[in-house]
Formats: sequence, C-alpha cells, structure tokens
Amino acid sequence: MATDNLVEISGVSYAYASGRPVLTGIDMVIPRGKVVAIMGISGSGKTTLLRLIAGWFKPTRGYIKVDGQTTHELDRDGLYRMRRRMGMLFQFGALFTDLSVFDNVAFQMREHTDLPEAMIRDIVMMKLHAVGLRGAHRLMPSELSGGMARRVALARAIALDPLLIMYDEPFTGLDPISLGVIRNLVRELNDALGSTSIVVTHDVQEALDVVDYVYYLSEGVMVAHGTPDQMRASQDPLVHQFVWGEADGPVAFQYPSRNFSEDLELV
Repeated sequence: MATDNLVEISGVSYAYASGRPVLTGIDMVIPRGKVVAIMGISGSGKTTLLRLIAGWFKPTRGYIKVDGQTTHELDRDGLYRMRRRMGMLFQFGALFTDLSVFDNVAFQMREHTDLPEAMIRDIVMMKLHAVGLRGAHRLMPSELSGGMARRVALARAIALDPLLIMYDEPFTGLDPISLGVIRNLVRELNDALGSTSIVVTHDVQEALDVVDYVYYLSEGVMVAHGTPDQMRASQDPLVHQFVWGEADGPVAFQYPSRNFSEDLELV
C-alpha cells in the first residue's frame, strides 16, 4: 500500500572502507509529488546520499525505503527493477558521446522494454519536445551547447516516466538563460509527469525558487530543514551564511593552519 512519502530515510550513516564517516544519522522524508532540495557546500555528502537512495551504496547504519522497499535488502533483480522507476540527471549531463540526441533518449527504452521501434520514436520525440529540442534529434552531443546537452540528459532521465527523478547539480556551469530553462523544467516536468524530484545542488537561489522543501547538510550531518521561506529567514549561522553567500561565518575561508607569521621566512 502506497504511503504519502515516496522516500524515507531513517538514521542513515555511511562511511568509506577506511572508516572515515561521510554521513551521520540522516533522517529525511521525500513526499510524493514534491520537489525537494538537498543543499550544502562541496564535500558535505549530498551526492553520496543520492547514491544511497539509488542503491549504489549500502548504508553503514539505518535504512532507506523507496516506495516502501528497503533498498539495501533488495537482491540484484529487485534493485534493477526499482532503478528502472528512477530517472537520473548526472552532473554535466553524461551523454553517450557516440550516440545521437535521439539515440541517447531512446537508450533506456531499447534496453529495458520490448516496445516497437515506431513507438519508441514517438516517445523520444515527445520527450525531446517537452524540453524544447525535438528539432535537434539528429545532432551529436559534440554539436550541443552546455545547456542543450543538459536538456537532452533531462529528456533521457524522464524517458520511462519515472516515479522518482534525481538531479545531481543540474545548474552547474550553465549560462543564466540555460540555467533558467533547466530550473523551470525541473518544476514543470515534475508536475506534468506526477513524479517526485530530489535536487542536489549548491546553487541556492535557483533551487529555492522551484522546490517545495529543503534539507541542508554540513559535514555529513543534517543541520537544518524547512520550506524555502524558512531557509531564507533562518538565523542559524551555518544556514544563513550558505543561503546568502557570505564570506564571514562558521565556514571559514582559510583552511586550519598555524599562525601565518610562523610560515614566513624572516630575513
């Protein structure tokens, strides 16, 4: 029986084989039909959390449930079945460079379904139309701008009408126009498809304009969460510094070191 939350994360910790912790005691819920952001500075554990949700990694402690299934308890076939219900927009797109735009979007359908080629063609053209690139279906990835490549990758991510769409830094490296297009598509496609979306990003203002809820990670710990308005108004020093991009705050500019005068060679 379906619950109101598509993803439930309870007490999740994860550490590398060396024992170095990456995530500690993470609790989160991702409601169905919502767009939720996971924010934090680089190295805070955001992408690792996505990989845990997708079942690429197994938590050291705690559990993650996706549509009622505990990911680390699934066998290989069960995990693959769950992943076929997920769409993933990788950072910088990660298109297959030797496949055309059309074939990049068709790839999942050819791999995971028995649909006839005529139907695949129609679906691919519909997905490309949704991201404004139907006319570019014959182009190769090398012929695309950065923003166009990201949109093709998005069309590929939604090719199988996924239950869950995950975005890993979707706004990084884009010009303002392309960024605005991708930002709006995240919201519009989620609502049109009836999907649920998780956006991992450190592009604060762009994400706050389109998401329903925000979780903020710092050094592998969940330190704050709330609506976009609550995050903007937060008086927590870590959150305030991050949201408003301030140089001075708990996150220091200088890496910890001894006194500067000790490193100067006095003549």
